[in-house]
Amino acid sequence: MRELDPGIRRWRTVLIASGVVVALTVAPGAAVAAPPAPGTPVCRVADERLDEISGLVATDDGFVAVNDGSDEESHRRIFFLDADCAVVRTVRFPSRPRDTEDLAVTADGTVWVADIGDNDRARETVAVWTLRPGIRRPALHRMAYPDGPHDAEALLVTGDGRPLIVTKQVGAAGLYAPATPLRTGATVPLSRVGAVRLPDSSTSNPFGFFGRRLVTGAASAPDRRRVVLRSYADAFEFDVPGGDVIAALTTGRPRVVALPDEPQGESVTYSRDGRFLLTVSETADQPSGTRPTVLRYPLPSAPAAAATRPAPPASAAGPGTRTGAVPAPASRRESGAAAVGVGVVGLGVAALVLFGLARGRRRR
Repeated sequence: MRELDPGIRRWRTVLIASGVVVALTVAPGAAVAAPPAPGTPVCRVADERLDEISGLVATDDGFVAVNDGSDEESHRRIFFLDADCAVVRTVRFPSRPRDTEDLAVTADGTVWVADIGDNDRARETVAVWTLRPGIRRPALHRMAYPDGPHDAEALLVTGDGRPLIVTKQVGAAGLYAPATPLRTGATVPLSRVGAVRLPDSSTSNPFGFFGRRLVTGAASAPDRRRVVLRSYADAFEFDVPGGDVIAALTTGRPRVVALPDEPQGESVTYSRDGRFLLTVSETADQPSGTRPTVLRYPLPSAPAAAATRPAPPASAAGPGTRTGAVPAPASRRESGAAAVGVGVVGLGVAALVLFGLARGRRRR
């Protein structure tokens, strides 16, 4: 995803030069809330191979991370990091992945890698890789959409062990799950099982309106009673009553955690105690010397009905409670917004922008 950021900047420049505003504007007399606080730095990822982090999960002793589809062979790994973000182990893929975009870890310790990115919407199949504890090589499981290709960057795994893909598109994001059990060496069909629409937002982010609408990552809480979707601007936490993730996303009302001004935020995970969200951005195309920094955000309180459920089991402090001697990122402020000013011309330009974003990213 190395060229997405400059691609978006390029199209935003075109819009501004054309005098077309596709953004949120302040309504007369509307109060503008104070900008949300940036995340607290946890640790900095110093390893040069991790420059396009698209997936992150917290573990008992650190993190697991993957880059998106990289042209450099040494970057195409599953990276295991300690609690200080230092790489302690890597695992190779037995064949070249196309575009790895997210991660999940299930209760049995299996690492799931979502090979689901498709910038040009041209893939006949997408895939997940599974790396079980004690196994040295991940296994590949291919899947095919029922309604043509989709770009996606977010993966959840349901309680019954099914991967759930959340597509990346403005408007309602599609939810897709395998119609039959996964099989290595075979392609199984996906079924569309629902859709989720992110609530409105005005959080400052480098990509403006579109940054608030696109799902770029997902995670399940350690207790499996909550899941979170993120955009470039915010995180949206859903309660999962009865373990039904699909129902939670399609009918639930999320709590919102602002993730302001992350350079290119695509990753999200829960801390091991379930009390915080942890994020990290890609740093490709950022100023020289910039390294990915894991940030920590406190979670909002659950509604009273949810608070009556048993508390999740306590765990060791883990990476979600560490603080690093890393300066907090500076916050860029953009105009606050309370009313949407998008007309017919704006909608047409929006379509052109989306096309430009997809074409502006590196082909694979």
